[in-house]
Amino acid sequence: MDRAAATFAFNDAIESEIPAFETFFLARFLDLKFAYSEDKCEVTFELKDFMFNPQGSLHGGIIATAMDISMGHLLNHVQGPGTTLEMKTQYVKAARLGKVTCTGEFIRRGRNVSFLKSTMVDDQAQVIAFATATWMQLNKST
Repeated sequence: MDRAAATFAFNDAIESEIPAFETFFLARFLDLKFAYSEDKCEVTFELKDFMFNPQGSLHGGIIATAMDISMGHLLNHVQGPGTTLEMKTQYVKAARLGKVTCTGEFIRRGRNVSFLKSTMVDDQAQVIAFATATWMQLNKST
């Protein structure tokens, strides 16, 4: 593991995080980049070896986290904050280098409960994983 890169990412996240969408600690630690269209949220990041499992590929927890973030940020961008009620993640292939992109999209928008999906692809647009999730809208004061 590149300890210098891991230490830099951690320290940079501590120094630059703001407890808000796009700038909270995990988003800063993973160096996530965000892009929105009317009905999608793309979260992109470069793979670093400190994100890997013992087999040398992107850890499933990092994959699930990034896809969850893509859906949660989309919901917040379109309707306001929400919380994940349930999420199912399916892993298709290993990711070992390059950049990955998670695209969060609505399946069905509701007033209180919404259904979303996210797909993670590599630089060659090959699917790494996909997820579906149920989200509950939160009050702005929650």
